[in-house]
Amino acid sequence: MPKLCYLAYEGAYLGGHYMNTEFIKMKPAICFAFLASASALNAHPHVFIDGGIDFHLDEAGMLQKVHVTWLYDKFETLYILSSQGISPTKDGRLNSNDLSVLTSLYENWPPDFDGSVHLKYLEQSIDLNWPQNASVTYSESRLKVKFERELKTKFALTDTPLEVGFYERTYFFDFSITSPPEIIGDTGNCSASVIPFEINSQSTEILRDLSYLSREETPEDTQIGSKLADRILLICD
Repeated sequence: MPKLCYLAYEGAYLGGHYMNTEFIKMKPAICFAFLASASALNAHPHVFIDGGIDFHLDEAGMLQKVHVTWLYDKFETLYILSSQGISPTKDGRLNSNDLSVLTSLYENWPPDFDGSVHLKYLEQSIDLNWPQNASVTYSESRLKVKFERELKTKFALTDTPLEVGFYERTYFFDFSITSPPEIIGDTGNCSASVIPFEINSQSTEILRDLSYLSREETPEDTQIGSKLADRILLICD
């Protein structure tokens, strides 16, 4: 559910409209009707991506890499397909050539790509290698992209949580964790819990300010996405 679909308190702000209501969570149909309005389409964020992160441990139990899933919203999917001159078949499928073209887009990442996965341990960032092994599928009018990122140095997990943020730093993209994380290679002593973003008075103010930005504008705080992120805490005993 896009974060613009949450109202924080009386007078909360949503897509350029003040609402006199207590905290509520809007029904999806109502929410997307709001997002389709002119004011919402001109506001940050511009792309909504569901998905998640899975963790791959090696034989020694060290965290070796993460598996990342992006599930684009229908509007952005339509934009991506149109930009590549691709149209689904009458039965809503893409042929193998179309999927190959789309996959190639995720084999050449832009130089300023900072990822959607951000690992921290005791407030120290953990570096990841460039994405690899990308794949693209298409279903129910949405593109799903999967790829892997290896840690530059394998990490020994402990009972002190490894914090994993799922966000894009400028909040042009709104990432939401919708798939429970899996731990591949776990021997039974590890757990991964999702900590959803919770709106409060500060984040409501941030969302309001971001809603005034056009598609071409960048927030003054270039790490604003980290303040609006779903997170995962990964622990091993």
